[in-house]
Amino acid sequence: MQTESYDVVIVGAGQAGPSLAQAFAQAGRRTAIVEREHVGGTCINEGCTPTKTMVASARVAYLARRAADYGVQTGPISVDMAAVRQRKRAIVDSWRAGGTQRLEQADNLDLLMGTARFSAPHTLHITLNAGGEQQLTAPTIILNAGAHPSTPALAGIEQVAYLNSTSIMELDTVPEHLLVIGGGYIGLEFAQMFRRFGSQVTVIQRSDQLLGREDADIAQAVADILEADGIRVLLNTAPVSVSQSAAGAVELQVRSHSGDETLRGSHLLVATGRTPNSAALNLSAAGVTTDSRGFIQVDERLATNVPGIYAAGDIKGGPAFTHIAYDDFRILKANLLDGATATTSQRRVPYTVFIDPQLGRVGLTETEARAQGLDVRVAKLPMSSVARALEMDEPRGLMKAIVAADSDQILGCAILGIEGGELMSALQIAMLGSVPYTALRDGVFAHPTLSEAFNNLFGQLEASQ
Repeated sequence: MQTESYDVVIVGAGQAGPSLAQAFAQAGRRTAIVEREHVGGTCINEGCTPTKTMVASARVAYLARRAADYGVQTGPISVDMAAVRQRKRAIVDSWRAGGTQRLEQADNLDLLMGTARFSAPHTLHITLNAGGEQQLTAPTIILNAGAHPSTPALAGIEQVAYLNSTSIMELDTVPEHLLVIGGGYIGLEFAQMFRRFGSQVTVIQRSDQLLGREDADIAQAVADILEADGIRVLLNTAPVSVSQSAAGAVELQVRSHSGDETLRGSHLLVATGRTPNSAALNLSAAGVTTDSRGFIQVDERLATNVPGIYAAGDIKGGPAFTHIAYDDFRILKANLLDGATATTSQRRVPYTVFIDPQLGRVGLTETEARAQGLDVRVAKLPMSSVARALEMDEPRGLMKAIVAADSDQILGCAILGIEGGELMSALQIAMLGSVPYTALRDGVFAHPTLSEAFNNLFGQLEASQ
């Protein structure tokens, strides 16, 4: 078997991998990046890019049906799922091709398409997709192999043609009735999306609220919005078993405080989390440790327990967001190339849930702040009190901010409303700059914009004194 020696080998071409590979190559390090399936990882191929493309299509269908609310008359609305899918594929293919080309054309960098596994601490065995095998050695190895949709331990699931967050985007027809197991971020985005495409939708959630990381009032507001859209939300409801008829209908047995029920649907989406792609890496041969779920354990500098081996992105656990993986790239580049001592400590984790209206959040929730014993004040403002939201006929949701009582610093926020992610980002900038809430309360914002609602949001703190 051919053995090649490199300065750096990166396994996985997700968000962190290609940027790291190019940075090392440009710095004169002989670099290889190994990708099993396609450049771009989950984000470009099965996550952010395709889902948000389809969310945009679903919002157009939603607005078209609401046209009369704006005084605009339209005819019957129908959705061509094959066209929605093709639009999604075209954008994904373009972005994937661009990323692949950049890697292939980079000097001092080899892109190998194949599956990697350890045969020794700093040696990787590669099974090439085109046939053949190769062995790579390097003093620095970075694991960026990502994660994949989990399959729950549910009786009968292996005999059912269920969908996950990847396969559901390949449907060419609108499901008649979509059953969604899981009330997290992924499940809710697809639930609302397909409701807007025309499906009947039922969401099944084991716990007593949707979006378990959020404050109860935010989660309830999300549930209210989804139910107003015609989605049935079942909380405190556990799937027990599932079966499929010869005609393809899905029967899902569920159990709640009120007893057992059989839910019947045309399609089943399983959205119950993600599993790291660590099993195929043969980590034991390298001595790399994982937690009980298979996530690679790293320190605050993203180093594993084996010197010279690092992990970035979803495979190491923690927040599974593209922007976190990219920040992992920045940390590793700074430390391994620039001699810095960057860490993940004190890293704020912003994110947006692309339901409509969006939920943008950063920093502490009220629940987290009070659990830490912090003395906080809470500002809340319904979007129905925001002039711009009313003008756009988008009054659903609320703004919520957590403020330190002693310093007036903003500790966190949740913005559930039209362009909630952008509004959250504005507050995140204030947090990054240690701007007190009073500056936003008294700031002059252009009228009529959504941002001027910060005047009234933080004015609630004065009114509550």
